[in-house]
Amino acid sequence: MSLLGHDVLLIGVMAILAGCGLIYEYLLSHYAGRVLGSVESAIYAMIGTMIVAMGIGAFLARWFKDPFTAFAWLESLIALLGMSSILVIASIIAFTYTLPHTLSSLYNLPSDSLLDGMPLQQLQSFARFLPYVFGLLLGILIGMEIPLIARIRQQVYGRFLENNAGTIYGADYIGAGVGAAIWVVIMLALPIMQAAAWTALFNIIAGLIFLWRYHAYVRFAKLLLVCHLILFGVFALILHNGTVWMKDLSNVLYKDKVIYSESTKYQHVVITERLSRAHSTPINDLFLNGRLQFSSVDEQIYHTMLVYPAMLASNRHDKVLIIGGGDGLALRDVLKWPVQQATLIDLDGQLLSLFGLQGQQYTPRPEITDKLVRLNRDSLNDPRAEVIVGDAFLEVESMLDRGLQFDTIIIDLPDPNHPDLNKLYSDYFYNHVRQLLAPDGALAIQSTSPYHAKKAFISIAKTVKQAGFMHVEQYQQNIPSFGQWGWTIATRTGQSASARIADVESLPVPSNWVSKKYLLSSFAFPNRFFEKNKDIEVNRLGSGVLYDYYRQAWQREDELYKN
Repeated sequence: MSLLGHDVLLIGVMAILAGCGLIYEYLLSHYAGRVLGSVESAIYAMIGTMIVAMGIGAFLARWFKDPFTAFAWLESLIALLGMSSILVIASIIAFTYTLPHTLSSLYNLPSDSLLDGMPLQQLQSFARFLPYVFGLLLGILIGMEIPLIARIRQQVYGRFLENNAGTIYGADYIGAGVGAAIWVVIMLALPIMQAAAWTALFNIIAGLIFLWRYHAYVRFAKLLLVCHLILFGVFALILHNGTVWMKDLSNVLYKDKVIYSESTKYQHVVITERLSRAHSTPINDLFLNGRLQFSSVDEQIYHTMLVYPAMLASNRHDKVLIIGGGDGLALRDVLKWPVQQATLIDLDGQLLSLFGLQGQQYTPRPEITDKLVRLNRDSLNDPRAEVIVGDAFLEVESMLDRGLQFDTIIIDLPDPNHPDLNKLYSDYFYNHVRQLLAPDGALAIQSTSPYHAKKAFISIAKTVKQAGFMHVEQYQQNIPSFGQWGWTIATRTGQSASARIADVESLPVPSNWVSKKYLLSSFAFPNRFFEKNKDIEVNRLGSGVLYDYYRQAWQREDELYKN
């Protein structure tokens, strides 16, 4: 082979491996965000960890005297770790969470007792940080690639190469860029284990090409060939079964029986089921990215408190806008009122399909959808309902351009636990929402827990006030599945929402949960609750203030419960 042929092969292999390495980094970052709950922090920490590890690997590469053999074995190890690390992490996490129940059964402890001592808590904490451990290992191995292949290239040429480092780093950077594009365009849409397996396949093929061409320089070449064949078998096994195994391992983390578990384009959806002597029908809970969104046993309390005060404080109810609420439960309660049209905007078409929306391309399991349709009373297909599958941030701007107005607006979004959600809790967004609201209408917003995330709760109200609403109030109620929960309600002109509710003589729509006195009492907060209101910042577009408040609050809660 000519020197040019050697260069094409070596630089091509380096570019492929660089792309694979970057995708492994993103896969571990993505999974770390799921495990740790703080997506943005986990991604940055993982990238930083792997960059440092790659630097360590570059230093360690000098220990290997035979670069050909070291590089060939290195690629086998990276491929194995890259496609199996997430599965191993999930297995260890599942083990740590099932261990207390296993020990309880082993020692015949009462069923209502839970072993949660310090050693078990520390074991669970360690397991949750395993992505960084594997990221460190993978980073060290990936960091060895450039120094080794640079030495190989010099040995092939038989002389010192002045531009050797520049050529290798150029291939590395370009390969990483291609890997990033593949991640965004292809890998993000795949189940995480399939993405890991397909990435490893390219890694294996590149290693096999290197072994084929330079087997004469590689010690134990036949053994390495057998290892590559075994890696092909592991690839096929993980590609075929990995997603199912991951679901089974993830399901272990839920207390109740998991009856549905799927990843949509935007989130991981889990529905659990349990039987209770106090209820004639099974109780279903919905989790999005591991966080409880509702429980069928008490969701009526939450949705009544979200919907009823805003509808009662609005002068008319002809047109209602719901932002979020893809489960159709807020829409169900809105349609109990004399509504002419209720418009719902939600980003996740697959979730809407799961909750019964017809005409979507997704085909969820019918028996699961039947349960959920009974819960939301098929509200998504009501003749008065218009469901828009899209980004609320963009859809609200489009509605403004068309001059639309609504008598009541209800925002039922998940908590601001991800940077992408932060813009939908910003002053900019609320200002646009205000312009959509009729002057005599009312706006209600799901506003997280005033007990667990007090600063985030208050920041939402201050942000709404900054957006130009005349009256902004907050109210709270206890939801058994969540604890103390809060909402924000605002009006553009005239009286405040609580004053309008106080003026009502009788409730126009019957409710099993609320009365006039019950609603007004929810506006009361403990003495000095808002004492440090001035120290809490408005969540301006792009600032991330609310996300930081929320993340810090729940991190403190985790530490409190651990201690």
